[in-house]
Amino acid sequence: MHTKEVVDFIVNWLKEYAENSKMEGFVVGISGGIDSAVTSTLCAKTGFPTLCIEMPIHQAESQVSRGKEHIKQLKERYSKVSSEVFDLTAVFEKFKEQDTASDKNPLLDLSLANTRARLRMTTLYYYAGLKRYLVAGTGNKVEDFGVGFYTKYGDGGVDLSPIADLLKSEVYKIAKELGVPESIKIAAPTDGLFGDNRTDEDQIGASYDELEWAMKMQELGYTTEKFKNREKVVFDLYSRLNRINQHKMTAIPVCKIPLKMK
Repeated sequence: MHTKEVVDFIVNWLKEYAENSKMEGFVVGISGGIDSAVTSTLCAKTGFPTLCIEMPIHQAESQVSRGKEHIKQLKERYSKVSSEVFDLTAVFEKFKEQDTASDKNPLLDLSLANTRARLRMTTLYYYAGLKRYLVAGTGNKVEDFGVGFYTKYGDGGVDLSPIADLLKSEVYKIAKELGVPESIKIAAPTDGLFGDNRTDEDQIGASYDELEWAMKMQELGYTTEKFKNREKVVFDLYSRLNRINQHKMTAIPVCKIPLKMK
């Protein structure tokens, strides 16, 4: 990959989109992870105001400290970067108080994790609305179009997606070019939605390198019969997640009424 050229291309794409849409800047949710660090740096490089929002909900201290480290160095490098901390922990706890019927539901933890992501999306759009900014998405290609590893109308609810055509390995290459802090580059990827130490690999069942391989194999038209052992496990896992999460990747189904009925 021609890393510098890709960086310049994305930055110009962001600038042109903001100019054409008559918007005045970007807002990015900062998690302490590689994707949000790369996205916010790309936005900052446009010269447009870039607002970095921290939105902790019972967040691990390591994630919080990495996010603060990134924002600090970004402000030192780009004059139009600003930040806000919007602690959503109390809001999340108040939300949970309203539910009295789901204590034994096996899907409760997942539903609450998705609720965290949707509270953050609402917060980003609150600030975006106040400032006439665009909400920049932080999803990469494997997450957004491979396994659907994001929350519908949570971190999937954005105005534009600057890194969604980059594989995770390519995001790391961009991060090196952009000077993202080392603490972020070496941290295990995590969505931080469960309030514990589980990583993306723990949740998905495969590493991003494995998922990228499976994505490529599927694009080449291979089927599960081609593989054995761990390769078969990963390919089947990827294929299943890609299939069941298509509802996130395709347009919302619309019931089209026949003209003769109107």
